[in-house]
Amino acid sequence: MAAFVENLHQEDLHREKRKQRQLNDLIISRILRAPRDKLWRAWTEPDLLKEWWCPKPWTTQVRAFELRPGGAFHTFMQGPDGGTSDNPGCFLEIVPQTRIVFTTALAAGWRPGTPWLSFTAIISMADEADGTRYVATVMHPDKATRDRHEELGFFQGWNTCIDQLETFARQSR
Repeated sequence: MAAFVENLHQEDLHREKRKQRQLNDLIISRILRAPRDKLWRAWTEPDLLKEWWCPKPWTTQVRAFELRPGGAFHTFMQGPDGGTSDNPGCFLEIVPQTRIVFTTALAAGWRPGTPWLSFTAIISMADEADGTRYVATVMHPDKATRDRHEELGFFQGWNTCIDQLETFARQSR
């Protein structure tokens, strides 16, 4: 009986930890009307990435891009008013045509980073009848960071970029 009660307790702890992690996440899930291979290409070729990466009229420079675990992923965005956003990071996982995981918490070579906003993003793509299921799960170290990201316009900004990605992928050859 003690083992049964201990198992229930462990399940409750795992459930609570999972719930706490989810409180720190921001998630967007959409069907994009573009082929997965073109979305993947737009994500994995720096010259294409800069075309859709940030909400226009902002522009993106891709300062470093090594598509491999531990590789650099560094973008620099600039607005028409002169505002900037410097975002060095690191790729954590690459599953061709399926999944890209990157973080701002680490710099290239798994070195600790000092981001202005710490998060880890999981970008998933899967074929669906009407296009590609595109899911962006953005995990934050705590609720305060998550709330700050949301207040900075996460949903509007990331959805605008996803719209731009979809349009770009549909028009690409």
